[in-house]
Amino acid sequence: MDTPKRSDIMQGITVRIVLKKDQKTGKLTEGVVRDILTRSPSHPHGIKVRLTSGDIGRVKAIG
Repeated sequence: MDTPKRSDIMQGITVRIVLKKDQKTGKLTEGVVRDILTRSPSHPHGIKVRLTSGDIGRVKAIG
């Protein structure tokens, strides 16, 4: 499964991220993007974002 690129992610969209504490299990957390934290166009583990809930993690899926 390819992780979404930075150009696919924008503020206000719903995404599923993996939190740092959930990296071993792969549990996904759904939320709305508040900030995009990764500056590069892509990242092998996913683009890092902050959700409106304040959670920070890497995007694994959009929608």
